[in-house]
Amino acid sequence: MKKDTIAAISTGMTNSGIGIVRISGEDAFSVADRVYRGSRILSGEPSHTIHYGHIADGDDIIDEVLVMAMRAPRTFTGEDTVEINCHGGTYVVSRVLETVLKNGARAAEPGEFTKRAFLNGKMDLSQAEAVIDVITSQNEYALKSSLSQLKGSLRNKIKDIRNKIIYHTAFIESALDDPEHISVDGYGETLRRASIEIMDDLKELIRSADDGKVMKEGIQTVIVGKPNAGKSSLLNVLSGHERAIVTDIEGTTRDALEEQIRLQGLTLNVIDTAGIRRTEDIIEQMGVDKAKEYAREADLVVYVVDASRELDENDDKILELIYDKKTIILLNKSDLKTVLGEEDVRKKLKEIFELNGKSFTPVPMIGISAKEEQGIREFEETVKSMFLKGSLSFNEEVYITNARQKSALSDALESMEKVVGSIDAGMPEDFYSIDLMDAYESLGSITGEAIGEDLVNEIFSKFCMGK
Repeated sequence: MKKDTIAAISTGMTNSGIGIVRISGEDAFSVADRVYRGSRILSGEPSHTIHYGHIADGDDIIDEVLVMAMRAPRTFTGEDTVEINCHGGTYVVSRVLETVLKNGARAAEPGEFTKRAFLNGKMDLSQAEAVIDVITSQNEYALKSSLSQLKGSLRNKIKDIRNKIIYHTAFIESALDDPEHISVDGYGETLRRASIEIMDDLKELIRSADDGKVMKEGIQTVIVGKPNAGKSSLLNVLSGHERAIVTDIEGTTRDALEEQIRLQGLTLNVIDTAGIRRTEDIIEQMGVDKAKEYAREADLVVYVVDASRELDENDDKILELIYDKKTIILLNKSDLKTVLGEEDVRKKLKEIFELNGKSFTPVPMIGISAKEEQGIREFEETVKSMFLKGSLSFNEEVYITNARQKSALSDALESMEKVVGSIDAGMPEDFYSIDLMDAYESLGSITGEAIGEDLVNEIFSKFCMGK
């Protein structure tokens, strides 16, 4: 690890009330002393104190500041750290950083402060990755999950599993080294029971990745339906503003509209598409084709049906497209005289399933009025129940929100399955220890105890500048 002193702007580059320039490294105080003008020299001040003064480039006063002095190891990075709190104008903050860099600091690389915290033992890799998840969290659940990992929930879970694995590995290795005093007779059954318990723990963590992905990335949601069914009206209701143009003219929406919506603590990445129907209009047909493409790739399809009109061949085509997707059917325009009910749609849906040789799977259907904003709460609750397995708890339960971590857990599970397979096949004990150590190493990559420098660099390169 480079030991030179680094600096960066640690607040957003916008005109705001306050901006922070962070300096970290063994020369942090001497660099700060060269640019700070106050009643005392910072390097002579005790740790975790705040000082009023100015930042100057030679004789040129740049800004009035408060400077926080923090000494190692009680800092975020584990190194001497100075944070300059200046006014938040883009130019002012940039000038302060420029002056700090002129006086002995190096510009920090993306994520380098957190990388140093990891390398200095202030946090493990799962906690370091949680830092960026906290910064990028877009809803309540994502934030709570990230904060839970930042406190060490995943680290503690992985540590517990690794301790179990290393205990059995050590016993087997000791027995192989000293067979006269340590017997492994019958130990296979003991190890098999322990391995099944470990596998159950790993499977639970892997299953949590589905909830974790939803919390972190949101639900890719596509609204489909015939022209003038109320798709754009629904988007406007969910977003809370007039995002889409709504008229009585069919085919108004020709291109896809995208909106990110927070719903029941989750994030929906919603796409409102062109009405799906047979058309001779080339441009409208392009929109219809795009709508079908979005529907095929969606996590959730919201099919808006105009309950004031009978089903027709266009509805058949839509149902054929989405019948095997996670779908919610909304019977819209309940404020008008309706001619279509749930049983009518369910009957048509059953026919589609039968035509495709599939057994019928019930699909949630909700009567709504997008115009009067009726039934929206039930729709929100339905989405939540479809994508989250029960109520979420962030006290004891751990949620995997990282593809790298999920992959490592899957590798560990595969190794533990090999252990059980070797036991069942009556293989020698040294076979057990090989696969046990593979599982141990895979889990170590989650916390950073078994990971190469290249992967560390790749992980932290994805961080924002200044963090």
